[in-house]
Amino acid sequence: MRMKQYPGVFLFAVLGVFLAISSAKAADLSAPQMAIQNASNKLKDRLQDPSFTQDFEKITVFVEDAIYPHVDFNRISALVLGKLWRKASSEEKKEFKKEFQTLLVRTYSRAFVEFKDWSVRFLPLNMESGDRKVIVKTEILQPGIQPIAVDYRMLHMKGQWKVYDIIIEGVSLVTNYRTSFKNEVKRSGSLQAVIDRLVKRNVEALASKETS
Repeated sequence: MRMKQYPGVFLFAVLGVFLAISSAKAADLSAPQMAIQNASNKLKDRLQDPSFTQDFEKITVFVEDAIYPHVDFNRISALVLGKLWRKASSEEKKEFKKEFQTLLVRTYSRAFVEFKDWSVRFLPLNMESGDRKVIVKTEILQPGIQPIAVDYRMLHMKGQWKVYDIIIEGVSLVTNYRTSFKNEVKRSGSLQAVIDRLVKRNVEALASKETS
């Protein structure tokens, strides 16, 4: 199973959990779940604006403001590239992280239009005192279809809980993209070539949205 079978689920997974937390009592939430509670009100407010779901620039700004603080994109980028990350230069790491984040927002931004029909259910959390890593299990619910299992791998670092991987129906976002980029590097011959292609695709996608 590939993530493309669930269009938009990744971004919904990142944002939808905020929406679920907003309807839960703080006393019922674990520390990792509480880590992203502050973003819930912003998300709910933004989803009330129909123009927001059609405006890529607005979505990008919102994600940078409300989502990035709760997601460890440094770790995600390193895990996605695997051995390639360790061999990459500082500039390549910086470029890849920037373009990969843009790719994720661009690819899944359309998921916003589907939010009104979704809800999220938290499953029991297996966590002990002192744990620095946990898996927060949830289900995305939508009328007429089976629940979609979405698990969040989270790490406690510098006093904060941050997401560093999302597993949708047993498929890891990190593993999925690692395979994809590994194959692209093999075809193109270098990581820099892959980064250049990402830059081009992101620029073209933004230009297309601005003229549509």
